[in-house]
Amino acid sequence: MARTLLLFLVSTISTNTMAQQRTNPAIETGANRIEQQCISWRQTLHAYPELGNRETNTARFIAAQLRASGLEVQEGIAHTGVVAILRGGKPGAVVGLRADMDALPVTERTPVPFASKARTNYNGQEVGVMHACGHDSHVAMLLAVAHVLSGIKKELPGTVKFIFQPAEEGAPAGEEGGAALMIKEGVLENPKVDALFGLHINAQTPAGTIKYRPEGMMAAADWFHITIKGKQSHGAQPWMGIDPVVIGAQIINGLQTIVSRQSELTKNAVVISTTMVQAGVRENIIPEQVTLSGTIRTLDKEMQQDVLQRVVRTAEHIAEASGATATVTFEHKTLVTYNDPKLTEQMLPSLRKASGDVQLMEAVTGAEDFSFFNEKVPSLFFYVGGMTPGTDPKTTAAHHTPDFFIDETGFKTGIKAFAYLVTDYLQQAARGR
Repeated sequence: MARTLLLFLVSTISTNTMAQQRTNPAIETGANRIEQQCISWRQTLHAYPELGNRETNTARFIAAQLRASGLEVQEGIAHTGVVAILRGGKPGAVVGLRADMDALPVTERTPVPFASKARTNYNGQEVGVMHACGHDSHVAMLLAVAHVLSGIKKELPGTVKFIFQPAEEGAPAGEEGGAALMIKEGVLENPKVDALFGLHINAQTPAGTIKYRPEGMMAAADWFHITIKGKQSHGAQPWMGIDPVVIGAQIINGLQTIVSRQSELTKNAVVISTTMVQAGVRENIIPEQVTLSGTIRTLDKEMQQDVLQRVVRTAEHIAEASGATATVTFEHKTLVTYNDPKLTEQMLPSLRKASGDVQLMEAVTGAEDFSFFNEKVPSLFFYVGGMTPGTDPKTTAAHHTPDFFIDETGFKTGIKAFAYLVTDYLQQAARGR
């Protein structure tokens, strides 16, 4: 009897495992058929990039492709965002898929024939515009997924909401934008999203590979601005004033001790980078005021609050010690990108259907405003490889740089990953899992 029960359990586990790993011929065929169109869409988007909250032509392009796939399309959400609804043949749960749309103020230097030649004015400077982080790839893959799932919509027990988000890199000064504004305008409602999935192409991960991490995957990003007020004097007579430049240098060094001597780095990483120093107008005048700006990255909410308090205390006390004052303000750009542990475990088999190489990754200090979505609804965010296999990742151009390059053979992996996440989640929800 015991042997019979054991054989039954082994057989059941084996059958369940095989069912989890079984691929869907319609998805496999659909991904193969749409791959070249996806690459073409990406190259078109890459050649004509637009900055955050200005993605007008990008939005029109997206909406046209979605309508061609027979979806219900809404435009003008959070300025230029686009949302499409695909209703399955049966009632059920609602799954959201998100792709970001915006480019960066970077002048492209790649030799590809579809390289961007766009230019614009950004913060008072004429700059190039480039998809230097892969958002064009995200849009193209999500358009391809919409096409694939449209072909099997009668089989879907539920609804899919495709979210094309503007201004992931941040809205222009004085404007709202990004995921936070989309949420504020109701993107997760009508119909209400039950689970949300997002991906990011990665130029240091081989094409065909998927990387994921439960819980904190990407850092919260806070920007700081420290205004130091001293006393102006002649550069030849520093004793007649209070030099905010020297005080600023001391504060820059002091902020680094928050990382190296005050933060429990065995728990989670902390980064504080001072990236802008604005001071003075002439070589022989010690200015009255200096402004320091930079970014703080943390992977834990408690550490985030602790670090922010330490930044204020460090700046104020160093300034006070020299007779100056320091005022600290923060811009909270993103939260921690947090993958729901239960959802991540549940959907791992779906990712493995899309790729034979699914890897657990270390947390990274880059940031994503997808984090605002994962604060509202159970979510899973993952990396899709965009590096030519066999390449040394240390030699590849980083994201946000003029030489950023993506191997487009990785797109099919992203298309299949999204498609399997949707179909598996909806089927599991229909079974009451």
